[in-house]
Amino acid sequence: QVQLVESGGGLVQAGGSPRLSCVASGRTESIYTMAWFRQVPGKEREFVGSIKWNGSPKIEFGDSVSGRFTISKDNAKNTLYLQSNNLKPEDTAVYYCAARPYVPSARPNDYHYWGPGTQVTVSR
Repeated sequence: QVQLVESGGGLVQAGGSPRLSCVASGRTESIYTMAWFRQVPGKEREFVGSIKWNGSPKIEFGDSVSGRFTISKDNAKNTLYLQSNNLKPEDTAVYYCAARPYVPSARPNDYHYWGPGTQVTVSR
């Protein structure tokens, strides 16, 4: 089992650049891909981006955040990061960290492990 815990959310002004963190614990050696998703009430969970966990990172982004968000990792700390830039009110959502033991995927149902999420609220 892998446990994930996100942090770094909160109330942010439009244009802000918060950084979210996700710490993994447990059987982290089984992780191949880690990803960020986000969700607003009444909508499906949306793919934000993913990164290959070991070796040379391969990073992919969803269309809605491409160019504004970056993903990075610190394997020594078992920590995944999501750096957002120029946040907009429509970026308001609960942001989730996820992990899977296989190649990257943009589909939420492909991920085995999830964190509880962290709320990011962007004010105008």
